[in-house]
Amino acid sequence: MVEVQHVTKRYGSLTAVDDISFTVERGEILGFLGPNGAGKTTTMRILTGYLPATEGQAQVAGFDVFDQPLEAKRRTGYLPETPPLYPEMTIEEYLRFVARINGVPSSERRRQISTAMERTNIADMADRFCGKLSKGYRQRVGLAQALLHNPDVLILDEPTAGLDPRQIIETRKLIAELAGDHTIILSTHILPEVSQTCQRVVIINRGRVVAVDSPDNLTARLQGSQTLYVLLDSAGTDPAPALRALPGVTGINKVDEQGRAIGYEVDAGRGEDVRRALSGAIVNAGWGLLELRARQMSLEDIFLELTTEESDAAHDLGPDETATDAEAIDG
Repeated sequence: MVEVQHVTKRYGSLTAVDDISFTVERGEILGFLGPNGAGKTTTMRILTGYLPATEGQAQVAGFDVFDQPLEAKRRTGYLPETPPLYPEMTIEEYLRFVARINGVPSSERRRQISTAMERTNIADMADRFCGKLSKGYRQRVGLAQALLHNPDVLILDEPTAGLDPRQIIETRKLIAELAGDHTIILSTHILPEVSQTCQRVVIINRGRVVAVDSPDNLTARLQGSQTLYVLLDSAGTDPAPALRALPGVTGINKVDEQGRAIGYEVDAGRGEDVRRALSGAIVNAGWGLLELRARQMSLEDIFLELTTEESDAAHDLGPDETATDAEAIDG
């Protein structure tokens, strides 16, 4: 449904997007994740035909965004980071205007405008002027205009920016409901957005793709040595030396205290399962074992692992990073 092949965007001597490639299947929600300045917004603008690429090809719903821009745009709904609202128009007037320029048939406009407002919970604000809206409502109107012409592909750039917690939950639910009927690219640097709504993730850093996979698979690929969390009551005795001496244990760090109980992170070598030895040593020493569990990498851990310049994992999973000044251009 969406295919990006070797796309590069340069601004003079600065490279904002550097030879990126990825695909999005029909009905899929793809998270496009990266730190500020990574190249996310530039990529979104290329896919929507707002910016031409310097090199490479991009297709939306089978149409080349460079050679067949009108056909590609007809099948794309776009929510930019800052929705393009006209302050002197009411919400309903604005959506009617957008419906016309998107080619929605006059016989269908009223129904589709009503549906879009109801889905984004702005129907009760239809007569409010866009210039008087809060940032949260501006985001919701922007999402409504992206949905108006029932596009095959939705490209959402920071869709929950400025929303309150309840609105964020509602918007995430709406995005999840849209999957299947629409192919969705969700660009964000907010990690819960991706983990709660997306089936696959593209992580971009310094203009280059460093990983493409599901969050679960990324965790498995990056999970090297196992880390266990142990909460125990050692009755005032320091358990670290005894636990560190166990076969397979490579390190131990104190991480928290809960009254008399102390929490430790215990590192084990790749492929080592030290749970039995660990629990046995604690019980044999007469200490209280209150909790023992594996520590899984969160999406935050994955993000930091792949986008930290010094990280070896980023180089294992993607091309070598080349620092550019394009961050000054791209959001």
